[in-house]
Amino acid sequence: MKSLVRPLVSVTTYRRWTFLLGGTAILVPYLLIYVALLQIMGSAGRLPADQVLQSLVMLLAYVAVSSAVAFIPAVRILSRTAAETLLGVRLPAETAEGMRSWRSRRRTAAWWVLHIGVGGGTGLAAVFALPFALVLLQKAFGGENALREVFGGSSVLLAAAYVLLALVVLPLVVCLGAGVGALLARLAPALLGPSPADRLVQLERQAEQLIERNRLARELHDSVGHALTVTTLQAGAAVRLLDTDPEFARRALSAIEETGRTALEDLDHVLGLLREDPSARTPQRTLADVTGLFEQTRSAGAEVRAEVGPTEGIPAVVSREAYRILQEALTNVLRHAGKVPVDVRLGVCADRLELEVTNPVGSVAAPRAGGGSGLRGVRERVTLLGGRSSAGLDGSRWRVHVAIPVVPTLELERR
Repeated sequence: MKSLVRPLVSVTTYRRWTFLLGGTAILVPYLLIYVALLQIMGSAGRLPADQVLQSLVMLLAYVAVSSAVAFIPAVRILSRTAAETLLGVRLPAETAEGMRSWRSRRRTAAWWVLHIGVGGGTGLAAVFALPFALVLLQKAFGGENALREVFGGSSVLLAAAYVLLALVVLPLVVCLGAGVGALLARLAPALLGPSPADRLVQLERQAEQLIERNRLARELHDSVGHALTVTTLQAGAAVRLLDTDPEFARRALSAIEETGRTALEDLDHVLGLLREDPSARTPQRTLADVTGLFEQTRSAGAEVRAEVGPTEGIPAVVSREAYRILQEALTNVLRHAGKVPVDVRLGVCADRLELEVTNPVGSVAAPRAGGGSGLRGVRERVTLLGGRSSAGLDGSRWRVHVAIPVVPTLELERR
């Protein structure tokens, strides 16, 4: 018994009843307009004589009048807010374009008709339930009734029947409201939620935002990570040789200053992208700047032996990404191998850019070929450009190899 009573006295039931009574409040002025239309149509002789057709015309008039206001976009916002607050449903976010679409307006009109007709009608039943119960009780204790003959003329049985009916009316109305509220809560996501087309647009936007966040994360990881690695090694060397080799310490500090300035420029660029401020963006480094990258690596103690071919005809997006890939590969050498010789081979072969970085494995463990945020970032960059990459041990040496198509396409230039 408690399991049946508890849902009827829960907070959810009260809120849903508030929603239904709100529909009743909206229904009253609509009924006045509806009655006025019927009188106008009746006085003008527009109502058909057949009762079925007359009922159909009345139904169509009700739907037309009640749904007209629902085509205003603001009504959908109010309906969504009321459904979430009072019916207790969670509606997915909807774009402004989706709310203004005619498909959403038609669904809002259907919801409005249901809210006013079904919800408002249930609210009216609740409004008249208490007076009806009082009338039944008055008849039970107050005298004449046509049903007296049904109970064999017994006023006691008749009074008991009226009292029982009066006691049952209110719980039945409460149950009716709970059922109608639950039904509207089930229909709300279908009529007030985003349409399939709108959900697809949202998923596309979320995918674009995720791609952009990943790209910015790669930029921060590669530029700032490289700068911190280089400056850490240079600062450590400067501290150790400050007394015995002051000239080297000065060069190390100067290199730290230059590396930090470069990292700040990269950081300003990424922050400009996050703020969508074009004025804060700085020109990005490309393969034309690899000489400075090699010098930074050499200043950190690693010997770089580079073989770089012509890079003038490479598309700008490929040149930028290849620079970041090379930067990450050299950072990994400093971080995991230490001060070891590094062989870099960079050039265009046929229709692709070939980049290879190899170094002997030092005393520090090499990065795992299948893990690490840096190598994952390299794979993501190469995949977005339609290329291939590999990283792993090749005998006693660690080898990173990348091949990227260099055919300039419109899609690449957009990135």
